[in-house]
Amino acid sequence: MKNRRGQVTIFIIIAVVLVAAIVGILIFRNQLTPSLPSAEISPIQTTLLSCLESYTKTGVSVLESQGGYIYLPEFEAGSNYMPFSSQLDFMGNGIPYWYYVSGNNIQKEQVPSKTEMQEQLARYIEEKIRNCRFDSYYEQGFAIKQGEPSAKVTINQENIDISLTMNLGITKGEETSNLKTHNIKLNTNLGRLYDTSKKLYQYEQDSLFLENYGVDILRLYAPVDGIEITCSPKVWAANNIFNDLQNGIESNTQALKTKGGQYTLTKDENKYFITDFSSTENIRFLNSKDWTYSFEVDSEDPILIANPVGNQPGLGILGFCYVPYHFVYNIKYPVLVQVSSGDETFQFPLAVVILGNNPRKPLDATASQIQVPELCKYKNTLVNVKTIDNKMNPINSDISFECFGTKCNIGSTANGILNEQFPQCVNGYILARTEGYREAKYLYSTTKSGEVTIVLNKLYNLNVDLKLDGIKYSNKAIIIFDSDNGAKTISYPEQKSVELSEGQYEITAYIYKDSQLKLESTTTEQCVDVPRQGLGGLFGLTQKKCFDLDIPEQVLSSALAGGGKVSYYALENELVSSRTIELNAKSLPEPKTLEQLQENYILFESKNLDINVN
Repeated sequence: MKNRRGQVTIFIIIAVVLVAAIVGILIFRNQLTPSLPSAEISPIQTTLLSCLESYTKTGVSVLESQGGYIYLPEFEAGSNYMPFSSQLDFMGNGIPYWYYVSGNNIQKEQVPSKTEMQEQLARYIEEKIRNCRFDSYYEQGFAIKQGEPSAKVTINQENIDISLTMNLGITKGEETSNLKTHNIKLNTNLGRLYDTSKKLYQYEQDSLFLENYGVDILRLYAPVDGIEITCSPKVWAANNIFNDLQNGIESNTQALKTKGGQYTLTKDENKYFITDFSSTENIRFLNSKDWTYSFEVDSEDPILIANPVGNQPGLGILGFCYVPYHFVYNIKYPVLVQVSSGDETFQFPLAVVILGNNPRKPLDATASQIQVPELCKYKNTLVNVKTIDNKMNPINSDISFECFGTKCNIGSTANGILNEQFPQCVNGYILARTEGYREAKYLYSTTKSGEVTIVLNKLYNLNVDLKLDGIKYSNKAIIIFDSDNGAKTISYPEQKSVELSEGQYEITAYIYKDSQLKLESTTTEQCVDVPRQGLGGLFGLTQKKCFDLDIPEQVLSSALAGGGKVSYYALENELVSSRTIELNAKSLPEPKTLEQLQENYILFESKNLDINVN
């Protein structure tokens, strides 16, 4: 009985404490946190959640359209060797390449992780949410104060969870309320589309199926290697080959498909264009002739010529000739991959690289970040860099270091000074770049600490006015401004301006006119040694066999008709006050024959340009 009375007493005490707590909360609730009626607060919170949903949808759309990025990685320009920058210009918007080869020939990846996408979307929400408008509530007498936002995003397969922590203080009259957490769930296929894109990208890196299709296109649209039985040379124009390749790459790339999705293979459809990759999403592959590309063929001339030979045993005796040909190409072009489900599309570009008629080598390992070159990992030599203009004024510039084809970003000068660690290398170049100035480089061995001063020359934009025999010329011309810092070439009249800085230039102008110059077909005799017939052939004896080499008729659509050269030192004082550089060239005789055309090229070397800068 005593034990029972003790248990009852404990329960009574607990009950009293609970009742007291509830009563205290009810009494002091309004004093501690006065609140507005929920019916008045609810629309304000609904407005905030609507803003949160709207900004999240916008952020998701940007992520999907920019390969998983809202805030793009640092832009890296391409080069003549590798034309790709780090981004594909698609309808005026830059999309980071997931795979590309940098201007200094380094394979790089920019595949964002799902964590990075979540962080970028959270950052975007935090930046935008305070733009939410509450004007209609201000008119009703509400005072609304927003605190610092902090967002957390979780990307799932079919939706996104967004948790926003932000104090939202609401006051009307003497009543105040504070809302702190705001959560929504947005239905979107972003997570699933990203996962499919990542798998497809890895499939490309493992199999190089885009490069293999590219090699097939090359062999279909361009002369690569082969043999034809003919005594006439085979002639191809490189520009025509490249134009055919562009058309072939564009149409054949768009014909590629994957298994699954809304695509169903018909009985008569060409299975060649169906890849082995399977997906429930719809996948498209895009290429455009307007995008950056690079086509190269191993030839010194714009015309590819394969000459006939007749030294195969027996063929010369029978009177046959054959033309063997083998041309080596380097091809680089972008492909934009679009992975779709419903009305959502996730897209990312990658570079297709074919070197020496063969696909590039696969990457050794998968990376989700840009690979840092080995040289750039070890920066242990302190160098003080100063960047100034030619009037000794400090200039803020981006500084990098280049050695043996590897380029490392170092930092930026502040008030013209940067004191930073450099990787060790003998005879490397310290590069300084700033907008509006010619890029400058300084040869320097970073095996020991030191100080470097780099002078940058300001660039001035000048209009180019070309004349022929004193008369304004408006047809086709090529003008080259060659200096120690490189050459600038403009195609006139499409381009009528050039940026020059102080320095020595060798200016050359080639003026072309329309021509119907016909190169008549010719026949020349070509002789080769072939095995003798009969017993003499067994002992390696040969005899001379001759045959006619027929060169077909050709028509030149344009011919050199004028031009010349001039050396010119551009002074900055002159460039500052000038707007136009006028070039006056001398004409050449209109060629009627091949011999006259050759004479024009000889005469061209002695022609001078008259130059006037005003």
